[in-house]
Amino acid sequence: MQGKTSLTNLEHLLTITNTLGFTSVSLQTPPSTMLFLPQSMPAINILRKEGADIATFDKNNISGFPQETLRILFLNLMPQKAVTELDIARVICRHHRPVALLPMKIANQTYKTTPPEHMERFYTDFEYFENTPNPHFDGMIVTGAPVEHLPFENVRYWTQLCHIMSWAEAHVRSTLYICWGAQAALQHLYGIPKHQLPAKKFGVFIQKKLAGDAPILRHLPENFPMPNSRHTEVQRKDIERHPLHIVAESEESGVGIVTSADGTQQIFIVGHLEYEPKTLHNEYQRDLSKGLPIAPPLHYYHHDKPQEGIDFSWQKTAATFYSNWLDICGKETVRKQ
Repeated sequence: MQGKTSLTNLEHLLTITNTLGFTSVSLQTPPSTMLFLPQSMPAINILRKEGADIATFDKNNISGFPQETLRILFLNLMPQKAVTELDIARVICRHHRPVALLPMKIANQTYKTTPPEHMERFYTDFEYFENTPNPHFDGMIVTGAPVEHLPFENVRYWTQLCHIMSWAEAHVRSTLYICWGAQAALQHLYGIPKHQLPAKKFGVFIQKKLAGDAPILRHLPENFPMPNSRHTEVQRKDIERHPLHIVAESEESGVGIVTSADGTQQIFIVGHLEYEPKTLHNEYQRDLSKGLPIAPPLHYYHHDKPQEGIDFSWQKTAATFYSNWLDICGKETVRKQ
């Protein structure tokens, strides 16, 4: 998408993305507790219609939550911010404890596909959280970003991102790094490189559990589906040189989920369990319209035929994975100072 997007058009895009060609996403079981989101965030009305219990807060005051609330920092680097906000909010709104999603941004950045008023209205500069008295948070999510083609050091916000990732080591109980975010963290924290793939890894690929006792995989079956959409990968041979655990892997898509040595402080996931059903379809149609060389996403449509509709095979996996991660975030642990 080129040019600027108004806030009104962004909210319309969010509604269309959520419903076009697919029925509204069901929460399956009603959430038992509350999710706190910034006041007036576009995702709120959609989630409430789906049965979620949503409360709001002033983004400049993060001290008024109930004592048991999990405070989750959210560094959203994806191009369509509102779509990713909805995706993440949807998969964390079912937990048994209240959760506050705290969107944060890297200061002085510009955005091609999200209007600046959206960022100013719903996101807070990282420095606000860094300078909060006793800055300790239960979790942090760092999303992917459409910058795979660039060397890490050429990403315009790389220096700031590295600072945030280093800061999280001492101030966040568990950090979840997604897709390019996982690659970036593995590079910064361990020096692990990314490798270019000969073709886009695109589809839903079965992951095999390699560590049945890993907290992040609790209650997941031995084999589970995970959407992937990426042009690069991290490789087993590089990871095995470091104090890390590969806890899930795919014969088709390679390394799937990696954890830090303790199994909880850092979670690296190269796929997108947070994706709603239509996301890969929308990406496929987008690339086709641009004339890019793209095959239909594998194992995504029923019988691999787009005309037969989407198989939302990862819905239960996503719910279990994110519930496990929030359990990790809520576990009392001794953090490094």
